Amino acid sequence: MDAFASQAKQAGSLWLAGFREACSLHRVLIFCFRSKMLSIRTGQCFLLNGFIFLGSLFTLKSAVIPTLLWILPDQCEKLGPQHLCNHKEALALYSFLRFILIQIFYIFWFYPLYVFSFILSTLWYNDIAKYAFDVLRKQGPSKAQTPNRKDSPDSQSLRQVGRPSGFERVFLGIGEQVYSILLLNIFFIEVFAAGFIPYIGKAINFLLLSLIYAYYCFEYKWNFSEVSLNERLEFFESNWAFFAGFGSPCVLPILFFSTLVSYGIMAILYPLFVLTAAGTQVEQVIYSLTSSWGGGGPRKLRIFYAADKISMLVLQLFPEVQKGH
Repeated sequence: MDAFASQAKQAGSLWLAGFREACSLHRVLIFCFRSKMLSIRTGQCFLLNGFIFLGSLFTLKSAVIPTLLWILPDQCEKLGPQHLCNHKEALALYSFLRFILIQIFYIFWFYPLYVFSFILSTLWYNDIAKYAFDVLRKQGPSKAQTPNRKDSPDSQSLRQVGRPSGFERVFLGIGEQVYSILLLNIFFIEVFAAGFIPYIGKAINFLLLSLIYAYYCFEYKWNFSEVSLNERLEFFESNWAFFAGFGSPCVLPILFFSTLVSYGIMAILYPLFVLTAAGTQVEQVIYSLTSSWGGGGPRKLRIFYAADKISMLVLQLFPEVQKGH
């Protein structure tokens, strides 16, 4: 029991450390001040996802729907002539027309805007991470480096040992990308399914979403630092409590808003957390905490175990890709 309490306390400390690092939004101002292109891309994300997407949703809720209710009322006393109240078909027809018009609004505006926003934001997020990494490299190699998964400050060269070169390296990179995309998509299905578990489904869903969003935030930094997929997964699962805390602020909107509103808010917040992740010396933060613990912190949590097994089964159908992984 004492061992469990100790593990829980350590996990809580790492969770708070991750949450605190994610909320270090002053780093965003520093990055934007030092890179004009980064400021432009960040502003474009705010304009697209905040002003256009959320603004359109606000217009629908506050103007379009009330106007339709005024033209096609849903209450008898608003129909006008009293004889219409005697015909329930009128209210049913008005309700059907409102539904059709609102669905047309969604089909021809919101859903295309959602897809357009998702694709364009994904490209911009990569640009934001690239510009942030350029800023870090100008400050010095130590700022841009990501130490190895042993949680101690090591040099960049340690990660390059055993890495192939030339065409073999390109092939390995393609294999890792295919495996990574497959792994994370399967994991997202698990996250979605977890939400249907009775009583504890929402809590598990929130935890897993926090983890996956934290992974995405740090993945840009790991890509630019050329950290291998196996190393980043090992490091992530070994320090899951820190990353759960880091991803929590980004996922908070799902607890308070509808799906579309949550997407808009999270799309605005996400580039901010990508920047805070870029400026976080995560290994040093974790090492500063775990170095004083005899056991080295909470036990490793095999977050991607099921997704990994399913991914490997799928990749067995493509031997060349599996060989690249």
